Amino acid sequence: CNDDDDPANNDFFSGTYKGSISYKDANNSLSTQNGSVFVTKIASGTKYNFAFSNKIPDLNGVEFEKKGDNMLVSIGSNENSYIRIDSKKLTILYTKDGKTWTANTTR
Repeated sequence: CNDDDDPANNDFFSGTYKGSISYKDANNSLSTQNGSVFVTKIASGTKYNFAFSNKIPDLNGVEFEKKGDNMLVSIGSNENSYIRIDSKKLTILYTKDGKTWTANTTR
């Protein structure tokens, strides 16, 4: 998909967002200022996969809902755990099972 494709308005979406990413669990702490996240919308239409660079584990099957005209927000989001995505920016602060992923990236 090109940079103008909007993940909120397309049946199919894939795109790479670049910037700061990190991951932390009980045994690992990984981060880089020059990482990337490859985002794909999967067949369900509301779930997305996030493939991180730099050996950071992927996040798969995250379900989203549309907020406003062009933004998607992960279901169950709050100020301490969320994923927000639109055509230009991906922001992640996501915690699950003692693991935390972050991203502040653009396309």
